[in-house]
Amino acid sequence: MTKDEIFSKLKGILVSEFEIDEESITLEATLFDDLDLDSIDSIDLIQKMKEFMPEGTKIDPAVFKTVKNIQNVVDALVPYMA
Repeated sequence: MTKDEIFSKLKGILVSEFEIDEESITLEATLFDDLDLDSIDSIDLIQKMKEFMPEGTKIDPAVFKTVKNIQNVVDALVPYMA
C-alpha cells in the first residue's frame, strides 16, 4: 500500500469513527492539538488501521510513541502495510 493510500484510509477512519472534519486532516495536522485526539484515540486509530494490514500483523507499540502528526503515522504504518 502506498503512502497516499495509507493517508486516504487514515482520513476515512478519522472522519467516520472520530467525526473529524475532513478538511482539517492534512499530513501536517498534529494528532493531539489540531485533531484533538487523546492517547486512547490514537490506539483506537491504529486498531482500525489493522483491518487493512495482512492478517496476523503485529505492531510494535514503541513505534507509535513518537508520532506527532498524520505524516508520522503514515510513515510508521508503511512497513506494516505490505
